[in-house]
Amino acid sequence: MLSDYVLEISPEITDTDLSDPEKRQIKTWFMVELIKRNLSGKKVLLLFLLTNMIYAIMMIVTIPKVMGFSGGMKIMDMMPTGYNSEYVNTLLKALGEKGRNVYLFEQIPVDMVYPFLFAVSWCLILGYILNKLGKIDGKLIYFCFIPVFAGAFDYCENMGIITILNQYPANSSLLSQITSVFSILKSLCTTTYFIVLMICLSVLGIKNLKGLLIP
Repeated sequence: MLSDYVLEISPEITDTDLSDPEKRQIKTWFMVELIKRNLSGKKVLLLFLLTNMIYAIMMIVTIPKVMGFSGGMKIMDMMPTGYNSEYVNTLLKALGEKGRNVYLFEQIPVDMVYPFLFAVSWCLILGYILNKLGKIDGKLIYFCFIPVFAGAFDYCENMGIITILNQYPANSSLLSQITSVFSILKSLCTTTYFIVLMICLSVLGIKNLKGLLIP
């Protein structure tokens, strides 16, 4: 569907009047404008705090609780380089029925909230920094979509883990491999994003330092 804004300024335009590339361009434009309109410092800070609160709950409460049943084996969520079906089967066997239930009904529900908050908050954080650098209207804003992809891959990973847990002990090798791919893609997007973020923060810091030293 086209954005309400486009329909408002050009009510005679319909989906059938535009080619697929034009539709994609309008959708991309709409998402960029959505970022620009939500760069309030208070909003960004609130989302940052909320996201990290959920992250802390996973790292301090739910993930350690699951790993308490695994004998020290890392759960799939915590393996950025991926895993194979042999590891998955060994992990699920080590967890036992109670551990698998904790994974499925305590860790996964929290991790279904986190990817959305991660995507939105870190997208806006980078947008906020780019705005401070005066680069919000350039192509650099497309880097803001990296955490959105990371969040999407996280959801795909979660869907795979849920299916694996529900199908155990009959889960297939292919399912484990596909889920592993999503774990790797999530990790790659996250790592790339934070590299970009660190570079932008460094540039902003240098810019502010120059502003202090050179009146």
